[in-house]
Amino acid sequence: MKIPLLDLKAQHETINKEIRLAIEEILESQYFILGHNVEELEKNIAHYSNTKFALGVSSGTDALLVSLMALNIKPGDEIITTPFTFFSTVGVISRLNAIPVFVDIDPSTFNIDPLKINAAISSKTKAIIPVHLFGQIADMDSIIEIANKNNLSVLEDAAQAIGAEYKGRKAGSIGNIGAFSFFPSKNLGGYGDGGMIVTNDEDLFETAKILRVHGSKPKYYHKIVGGNFRLDSLQASILNIKLKYLDQWSQKRRENAEYYNEKFKESGLIEDGYIITPVANYINYLDKNFHIYNQYTLITKHRNKLREFLKENGVGTEIYYPVPQHLQECFCDLGYKKGDFPISEKTAETVLSIPIYPELNYDQKNYIIQKISEFYRNSNFV
Repeated sequence: MKIPLLDLKAQHETINKEIRLAIEEILESQYFILGHNVEELEKNIAHYSNTKFALGVSSGTDALLVSLMALNIKPGDEIITTPFTFFSTVGVISRLNAIPVFVDIDPSTFNIDPLKINAAISSKTKAIIPVHLFGQIADMDSIIEIANKNNLSVLEDAAQAIGAEYKGRKAGSIGNIGAFSFFPSKNLGGYGDGGMIVTNDEDLFETAKILRVHGSKPKYYHKIVGGNFRLDSLQASILNIKLKYLDQWSQKRRENAEYYNEKFKESGLIEDGYIITPVANYINYLDKNFHIYNQYTLITKHRNKLREFLKENGVGTEIYYPVPQHLQECFCDLGYKKGDFPISEKTAETVLSIPIYPELNYDQKNYIIQKISEFYRNSNFV
């Protein structure tokens, strides 16, 4: 059996006719940049995320970059974030000649550990970027409390978490500003690059809106230096269609995760210490958290050998992420070394993401579970 990590073709088949009609409308209009489709998507995302404002931009990376620019981050400013994240989180800080300052993660949730943030704050600290990794919101109450006490801004990197909830609040709506990615592999993915900024702060929104079009307002008159961060009308039109299905897709991912959790528990692999399944709803309170499972990520023993075994048996997997950002060659001038963030480093050596997409059927899920169990039960080195 062949099971890819993500099957976008299966998703496309369910909305093919709607997508083709939307594309035809764009081709007929010959209006490709910004326009009413982008405005409609912005309105829909703001409503969906429970924010006052939303701004479509060219990618999730640019959503982070423009957000930092709108927050007036300057060279030499320090931004606290996690080393266990995709490169964009840290890359945008460096692009502005600001300084990334890392804080280790919670070993259960993979998100930044608020208990370690205070020690990283200095007189140069201007903002915190929590990453809602794999579709679960970080411990935002603690982060916001720290930020307020120290007069810091909070930029939510919600690239993997659109629709996730924390105490009834949507990802992107809790900090000063939030950033989404519409990269095709995301829960809400376009047919190319795209991103969105959300905020309840009108000044931040207006600044970001000017930055999006080279810093001009009105056209051809520039008070600030921005860039070309515009969202294509074509992507917005496609995303408006897909947004209608997002909640049911996310619910199906949660159901798939629950099925995995149950079956892995029944297999004895958890009890025997071979795997640890993802932790969801980890804060002790009555309100629900919603994990949207952009990835379903196991902590596994013999990770690399398991991955190779699954590949040989047709199961797609991925390692998010094999090298923490503090150990990336391009950030060597920051002065970090191996051992500085042991939880992130250990996690990078043991995580493995398996298929979780909504269209997975029971035969596919059972095959994946069977092969993982077979690996641990039959391998000589275990």
